[in-house]
Amino acid sequence: MKYAKRLMSLMLGALSLAALPAWAVKDSVGGPAVLQMNFQPPVTEIAQQIYDLHTWMLIICLVIFIAVFGVMFYSILRHRKSLGHKSASFHESTAVEIAWTVIPFLIVIGMALPATKTVVAMKDTSNSDITIKATGMQWKWGYDYLKGEGEGISFLSNLSTPHEQINDSSIPKDDNYLIEVDNDVVVPVNKKIRIITTANDVIHSWGVPAFGVKQDAIPGFVRDTWFKAEKIGIYRGQCVELCGKDHAFMPIVVRVVSDADYTAWVNQKKKEMAASADDPNKVWTIDELKTRGEKVYSTNCVACHQATGKGIPGAFPALDGDPVVNGPRAAQIHTVLEGKTDGAMQMPAWKAVLSDTDIAAVITYTRNSWSNKATENIVQPAEVLAARK
Repeated sequence: MKYAKRLMSLMLGALSLAALPAWAVKDSVGGPAVLQMNFQPPVTEIAQQIYDLHTWMLIICLVIFIAVFGVMFYSILRHRKSLGHKSASFHESTAVEIAWTVIPFLIVIGMALPATKTVVAMKDTSNSDITIKATGMQWKWGYDYLKGEGEGISFLSNLSTPHEQINDSSIPKDDNYLIEVDNDVVVPVNKKIRIITTANDVIHSWGVPAFGVKQDAIPGFVRDTWFKAEKIGIYRGQCVELCGKDHAFMPIVVRVVSDADYTAWVNQKKKEMAASADDPNKVWTIDELKTRGEKVYSTNCVACHQATGKGIPGAFPALDGDPVVNGPRAAQIHTVLEGKTDGAMQMPAWKAVLSDTDIAAVITYTRNSWSNKATENIVQPAEVLAARK
């Protein structure tokens, strides 16, 4: 009876899986391919060297496998006792000692020399054309163009896959599901790009397989790596260090373009930044702040505190009904600017990520949403600016 119940549950499980809609899966542009059996096609010299090393190591391992097991099975079959053979008895054979010392040494040298050459080249970040700082944070990437054409450009890059696709298995997924962002990193083709990595909260890791790049981003430390893409296109990666609840939701997208297109992108990006630069002394209406704050909240806060403001019990606190949100605004401004750690729960400091206006807007939004009815229900950018000092 017990086994019959188990069989019945397995059959019901199979039927429920069969009832799910079958989505047509296609290759992702710049990302993984259907039935991919090897690395992504390399588009940098380093990635090509890694690909060749991988193939070379597999060939060496295959040759060793065939040689060792070939000799072993030949000896077992051709010199077995049933054919009248007797086991040899010898001790301290100089030839054998030399063979099993010299041959592995030569194999190791044959593997180590090309690998060392590639590792040394991977660490040479000198003479770069453009330097970009990539800052990992839960759970997005921040980019700052520090040197070269585009210097001064800064933006955040968030997962752009709609939450409805993530939470509802019945909704069709696109080809770039969970590996698409709202702001691509844009670089020119055939230019050496230095990536400086760091993090605001926990350890992250910046990696793009097609570039042969993977570099940890560690809070309080500055690491660097580089790539030189030789082909125009879109290339995708992900944070490859387990960094918390939404580790799977902070992809990396790099768009490699021609020199002319890159210059056009730089000019357009700088115009957008200039247009969005707000005067911290401007006085906003509560409706203006709430409208802007809702956008800031959905981009930066919804993953932890949820769209309902209820948070995640045991992991992230609720903002709906929270005494800090409903109390004096100075305390909430301080918390958002400086962050907060309470046991296992951690809120990052947003002072280096969001502008004064964005912080004022998102605080105003939370103080006037859900069941919150704060007495001090509006925060102006000037208050946030004063709190920074």
